[in-house]
Amino acid sequence: MNRFVQLVVVATWLVTIVHSGLILRDVNDLEEEEAELGEDEIDLSSVGTAIYGNPDEAVGARVATYDPETALVNVEELGSYAEGDMLITRPAGRNGMADVSTRWPGGQVPFVINGNFQAKDMQLIEDAFNEYHSKTCVRFKPRMGEKDYISIESSQSGCWSSVGRIGGKQEVNLQMPGCTTKVGTIVHELMHALGFLHEQNRSERDNWVTIMTQNIQRGTENNFAKASAKTTTAFGVQYDYGSVMHYSTNAFSANGKPTIVAKKNFSGNIGQRDGFSSLDIRKINLMYKCK
Repeated sequence: MNRFVQLVVVATWLVTIVHSGLILRDVNDLEEEEAELGEDEIDLSSVGTAIYGNPDEAVGARVATYDPETALVNVEELGSYAEGDMLITRPAGRNGMADVSTRWPGGQVPFVINGNFQAKDMQLIEDAFNEYHSKTCVRFKPRMGEKDYISIESSQSGCWSSVGRIGGKQEVNLQMPGCTTKVGTIVHELMHALGFLHEQNRSERDNWVTIMTQNIQRGTENNFAKASAKTTTAFGVQYDYGSVMHYSTNAFSANGKPTIVAKKNFSGNIGQRDGFSSLDIRKINLMYKCK
């Protein structure tokens, strides 16, 4: 094929491409576009495929013997799920990797109660809802046929939740009585459902805490992995020792010694489950653009 014919063939091919609506792009540009998330999307890649799995009755057995009066850890830290209590009970996303979830449109979260809860448990769930309703613009409302919703259940598999809105039915599990002892435990799991990860896994956490790796139970080291600053945000709110999303200082300890030590003075209870901190409220209101 001579030079003139080659040019004609290439020109014809380019014209065909243009008229078909296709656009040629650099591979790196495509990768960058795929890496960019929409404003309402939540990147789960820092958690990895560990977030996908099935409820574990062995976790339920540990929770069944949990005594909040004597325990050195929070009940949800007894879990074998991602970071203890994050679980999506469906196959992994594309290419077997954790994908993205989204925020709930307008902060409206439809829910159903499918657990066999007693009156006192239902009151605590209602109290947790009221924490959100009185301090944020997020609203948990009874499901009226919406496709996407949370189902609050009570299987013997511990305390756990999906992260963000993943589409269709998604569970928030609150095993009785361990997960329905403190309102903050329910608030914590609902914050996961809204799209929040754990406080001590923030990308800048090493400026605030020391992770005592020598005290961590073997096999749970990944629960302390830092999230990437490229894929997660705290909306400009500083690290919060008092967050209801923070682990207790002895979380996943192998020897009863601390796994998390604060680097700065803090007079409160790290890992408290009494309810929101003021910074928790600020982050929720920023994420959901509350007025």
